Amino acid sequence: MEPALGSAFGVDRQLICDGTYFVVEREVQIIGCGGWSKRKTLFGGDAIKTGMDMELDPKRDSARIRACFVHPAWARCGIALSILERCEKAIRLAGFRDVELVATLTGELFYEASCYSQGVRFEIPLANGLSLPLVRMVKQL
Repeated sequence: MEPALGSAFGVDRQLICDGTYFVVEREVQIIGCGGWSKRKTLFGGDAIKTGMDMELDPKRDSARIRACFVHPAWARCGIALSILERCEKAIRLAGFRDVELVATLTGELFYEASCYSQGVRFEIPLANGLSLPLVRMVKQL
């Protein structure tokens, strides 16, 4: 998990600057987070970005669900679903008609249950010489 978080799924400050990133807290601990993007980047953090992250056109492009994580102790408590629903509502209000994301294999069934369709499967190399299997998924709103 650490190599993936460090190289593939690091912090993307643009989500925070755009005000499209949400956290779920329990007392003083963050137990879940996730957001959406009106930018071209589909996944990955600041460390792997190259160039400007241009805004998408809601009339022709899909919004992105980005950087969703739930603390393992809080898995299957509805946190991810509440974040996803909040994101989809904001995406609709921003004028987008569909949304896409890149899911890890552990998130694939969750997104399928939320009416996302599987797309292309691919792998990304990690810093430790391993690779991380991912699947691109889409949903019409």
